[in-house]
Amino acid sequence: MRAPLTILLFAIALCGCGFAVRALGRTLALPDAPRKLPAKLRDARRPDARLSVLWIGHATALVQLDDKFVLTDPVFTTSVGAISTRLVEPGIDPADLPPLTAAVVSHTHMDHLSFDSLAMLEPKTRLVVLPQDARANLPRYAFETRELAPWQSAELDGLRITAVPVRHVGGRFGVDLAWSPRSFTGYVLEYHGLSVYFGGDTAFDAALFRAARERFARLDLALLPICPIAPREHMRRVHMDPGEALRAFNLLGATYMVPIHFDTFINSDDQPGECGRVLERERRVQQLPERSVALLEIGEQRVLVPRVP
Repeated sequence: MRAPLTILLFAIALCGCGFAVRALGRTLALPDAPRKLPAKLRDARRPDARLSVLWIGHATALVQLDDKFVLTDPVFTTSVGAISTRLVEPGIDPADLPPLTAAVVSHTHMDHLSFDSLAMLEPKTRLVVLPQDARANLPRYAFETRELAPWQSAELDGLRITAVPVRHVGGRFGVDLAWSPRSFTGYVLEYHGLSVYFGGDTAFDAALFRAARERFARLDLALLPICPIAPREHMRRVHMDPGEALRAFNLLGATYMVPIHFDTFINSDDQPGECGRVLERERRVQQLPERSVALLEIGEQRVLVPRVP
């Protein structure tokens, strides 16, 4: 009886985050083990970088800002909700992460707030930042947790983390929307003159991106979700497609964009590889320089601002 109940709860809980019920058939047909990477980083610290990013998969990225490291939406488990199998293994093992100044969680959906993954980070991070009304979901951990409402900030060792409004949906189990309707956010990370926008998971909202640019006139990097795309009539309410993500990038005025939230779990009608291909096509249509959009493979690290000797 437990497995059907898990599947039902999974479908209800994650439908708002793109996990449509009809994707369950594709998910159940996948092999139990995710595809192995040919090589994985053992040390992500880059002494040659002021700003670098390692895409670990889905919305999980390791951002280096000088000597500080921040992890976004940590998910290292082989499945989400005990039913959606990871397509590709994480780009780095949690044990190989450098010491983190903080981890940030954008919202409470199961593919972004992973209890087991946070447990893996207990030896690694001092702080986990959450959106408002999200802490009640958490078990007890060794690290400190802080909730941030839109435009509120937290600071630790010179690193400033500011919650920025995005357009998504709250709740974790569908039925809990009534008491946690606002538990979603984006973030801006600032340190030593470097600045990074992390969109978490969001639909396109020009007013919100313009508002972020007004407060943060200079952004070095925007981490933006580009998937799921289809079915568009359902997804557009809470998710950007690649073309919309590129428009958001323009509105934010960031120097570089790294796309996230694709090719890691089955979360829509899109086929693996489709979101990246659409992104490249849209980049050409919108006449954006190739070097400004860093389309990474899972496990790939890119230095965006090198350290000058």
